[in-house]
Parts: sequence; C-alpha cells; structure tokens
Amino acid sequence: MFYNTDKKYNQFSQYLKDKFGSKVYKVTIDAGFSCPNRDGKISYGGCIFCDAGGSFSQAHDSSLPIVEQLNEGIKNLSTRFGAKKFISYLQAYSNTYADVETLENVYKSALSHPDVVGLSIGTRPDCVDGEKLDLIGEISKQHHTWLEFGLQSIHNKTLSLINRGHDYECFEKAFFAAKKRGINVCAHVILGLPGETKEDMLLTAKKLGELEIDGVKIHQLCVLADTQLEKLYNQGTLKLLEEDEYIELCCDFMEYLSPKTTIHRLTGNGLIKNLIAPRWLQKKFEVLNRIDRTFDMRKSHQGSKFTKAN
Repeated sequence: MFYNTDKKYNQFSQYLKDKFGSKVYKVTIDAGFSCPNRDGKISYGGCIFCDAGGSFSQAHDSSLPIVEQLNEGIKNLSTRFGAKKFISYLQAYSNTYADVETLENVYKSALSHPDVVGLSIGTRPDCVDGEKLDLIGEISKQHHTWLEFGLQSIHNKTLSLINRGHDYECFEKAFFAAKKRGINVCAHVILGLPGETKEDMLLTAKKLGELEIDGVKIHQLCVLADTQLEKLYNQGTLKLLEEDEYIELCCDFMEYLSPKTTIHRLTGNGLIKNLIAPRWLQKKFEVLNRIDRTFDMRKSHQGSKFTKAN
C-alpha cells in the first residue's frame, strides 16, 4: 500500500527511507529548555501525564552540550545499527520556549554533524510566534524539518482536565501559521484520555484528516511514576485502555486520516523503569504486529474512511 511495502499505514520510517535512500535514525537531544506549563508562566505542575523528564528518552547524558549529545548519539546508533543518516530530535520539554537568538544557536548546533539530514522540534502550540516560525521556515528550506506539537485531543474539556494550558484553537492557529511557511507539522495525540469516549477520539482523527496534517504520533495513555496521573490511578478513578481496545482504536483512528499523513509512532511508553501501567505497553512489537493483522482482517488501511475537505 505504501512505498511498495505490505504496510497498511504510511509509516514514517519508510517515508524517510524512500526520501533519503536509506534508513534514517533519530538522535534525541535535551537542549535544556523548560515549559510554560511548569515554570509558572501558565501554571505549575505541567500536564497530568508528564513526568519529570519532560518526555526525554534519556538515551544519553542530557547534561552534555548539544554537539556532544549529538555526536554521542550518532556514534551509538552507528555502532549498534550501522546507521548513516540522522535527524536531530529536540525532544525534552518545549523546544521553542526561548528567544529567537537562543533558538537559532540551538538549532544550528543540532544540525552541525555532516550526517544529519534533518531536525525535529518538539514543542507546544502556545510557544511559537511569527518570528520563531520564520526561523524554522528558513531552516526547513535547507534541512528536512518537522515541528511536533503536543495536541493530545481536539476537545477543550479534555485539554482543561489534563491541565494542558491551551485550547484546540491555539493548536489550529499555530498549525496554519507553520503551514504558511512550508513547515512539516506532526501532532501528538493520546488515546484513552480521562472522560473521552470512542466517538470523542475519532472526532480528533476526523479533524486531523480534515486538516490533512503532515504527521501524527499516536500514544496510549500511560501512567508514569511521580505524575498527577499516578495519583488518579492509585485512587482507582482512572480506567486505562486494554491492549485489544487500543489496537482497534489505532486502526479506527488511522482510517479517518489522510493517506498522505505520516504515522510517526503507534506506541509510546516512556521509560520502562517509570511505567506504572498498562504493563502491556512493554510488548511494543507485538502490538505493532497486531495492528498490521487487524488491518489485514478488516481489509482496510489508513485513509479508507478519509473524506477530503472542500
């Protein structure tokens, strides 16, 4: 279905391989940024699901300078997998949460290695403005660049409940401003958020389909240690999706997306040592294989229910 593979969804890794001629690996980088939902600019405490690491994978020492993190990450991936091409992924916290001069220096450092073909910037839609997007737009003319916005849901009641600190309209404004400058945008969404029904989650899929967004990362709501979500879980007031439910929902979700949308992730479990629940998230490859088999059984694929907006 996609890139002459048997995949029934537009897998990001295959998209990159097709574009660059070989597998491209992400090098995660912690640039030392904070988040306005933690430092008091919006509120304290952050989103209820976010742990102290701000989603950083901790693949290496985050205290190192950016260039050293990059070089160490490339060395490790080259040794383990024979990797030759890389995307620098500014992952931890909000990587547009600084002045433009600081951001420019950070982005240049993250692109400093000759084998780096692109840049992926994880951030929030309320942490970009015209000047910052102009900078990222200029970088995207020379390097394969992604702006990754934490959306999680299109429903404002949900965003308020999880203490997101912005509404859906903020995301949409940032999305259109980025697209105006030719920037690839990836939205992070979480399935199984408190209070959301299946219909709520599929409305998020339909809206992203309507936007024909460039990329999506789909996460299962998981409980990490030392988060507000852990407190709800311990109180017995939080119901998490079972493995079967999540697999069906993933396929349902992708059916409403544009077939052009790249799928950057279908499971997200944080650090295993910090994972409280659900434990089935540790079976990453089994879950991915079951998603493939579910599409096969349905005789379906990403975009099978997609309707192009007028």
